[in-house]
Amino acid sequence: MRERLPVEVWVLVAASFIIAVGFGIVAPVLPVFAAEFGVGHTAVAALISVFALVRLAFAPVSGLLVNKFGEPHVYIAGILIVAFGTAMAGFSGSYLEMILWRALAGVGSTMFTVAALGLLIRITPAPMRGRASGLWAAGFLIGNIAGPIVGAVLVPLGLWVPFVSYAALLCLAAFVVWIFLRGSELAALDKSNGEGHMPLAEAIRHKAYHAALASGFANGWAVFGVRISLVPVFVVEALKQSPTLAGVSMSVFAAGNAAMLFLSGKVADTWGRKPVAIAGLVISGLATIWMGFTGGMWDFMAASLVAGMGAGLLNPPQNAVVADVIGARGKGGPVLAGFQMVTDLGAIIGPLSAGLLADWFSFEASFAVTGAALLLAVGFWFVAPETLPTHEEEHTAASVAPESGCLGESAEVPTGERVGGKPRHPEA
Repeated sequence: MRERLPVEVWVLVAASFIIAVGFGIVAPVLPVFAAEFGVGHTAVAALISVFALVRLAFAPVSGLLVNKFGEPHVYIAGILIVAFGTAMAGFSGSYLEMILWRALAGVGSTMFTVAALGLLIRITPAPMRGRASGLWAAGFLIGNIAGPIVGAVLVPLGLWVPFVSYAALLCLAAFVVWIFLRGSELAALDKSNGEGHMPLAEAIRHKAYHAALASGFANGWAVFGVRISLVPVFVVEALKQSPTLAGVSMSVFAAGNAAMLFLSGKVADTWGRKPVAIAGLVISGLATIWMGFTGGMWDFMAASLVAGMGAGLLNPPQNAVVADVIGARGKGGPVLAGFQMVTDLGAIIGPLSAGLLADWFSFEASFAVTGAALLLAVGFWFVAPETLPTHEEEHTAASVAPESGCLGESAEVPTGERVGGKPRHPEA
């Protein structure tokens, strides 16, 4: 019998899609709403940055909360905090008030992000972590593609409508998680008694964790930072194209990303994390450099597509490695928070450095340095050990009875070894 992902994983994937649709609805409206208060471009940019800065600052606390109260509780609480902060931001009477509500939403955002990744790690059988990570990332990506389409319909109704719509979708996601996980034995197995938690100091000693941090920082710089902040400007100013085509190029990147996520997760669970992560970094890095030296829209679209494919290759094995490092310890809230912080740091530094390089030197220099950051991360992966489990490790999911139907044959083979996700009996 072929192993199946636990039902709880699909619940998290569905919730991630709902959340991402809401984020896609409100993200394009944020700068427009801020500009209504008569502030300058820097103040509008600060509204975007404060969210990431608060996520960065609150991530360690989120990790501790996960260890103390458990992932489901922190996940739901975080989503509801974002919902409240977002809804209130839509009714802000001043720029300062909007900044404060966005900061509150940032607190909730890092809570549910760290909790979601921690729960995904804990409930997924070790040989299937890459596939689970790919599905989870795909839920966010597809939701982000669909969100702006819905937002375009809602904006004419009033600038506050997307904010309230996002808040409503967040409440829906919290309800979905609560209703499906409240009676889940798998999600509730790990009791918050302080035992088996991996401290950050222990994870830091793993070269594989170093590799995940390096690629997470570079990926945050390139994908979450430069792609959003620099690509639209480059298309309009350097390639002399319309803002509409700038949006199309970003959709092309997303399409390449989505196309590789499922394949990447499966290959990472079969061949190993290292080769897939290295391939993703190399492809993404070279394509990012290529983007800066394109002279027309068609070759820029091609470069965007390839860069998106590289990013899609990288994400699942990168997340799977963090999960492998935590392994059978069950919980690693601070470890997950550290990884999230480094990624957010890249997303903060990326746009700033890209803007400075474009202003002082050229767009080519900006894209080249961003691509170089991705390529430099390859060195960390070359010296890191392969973490793909080659035998049956003690895992929270293994404690669920086979009658639950979540794990297929994995729950039926408590002993023996497992290679590539298939059971191998000791005498084999």
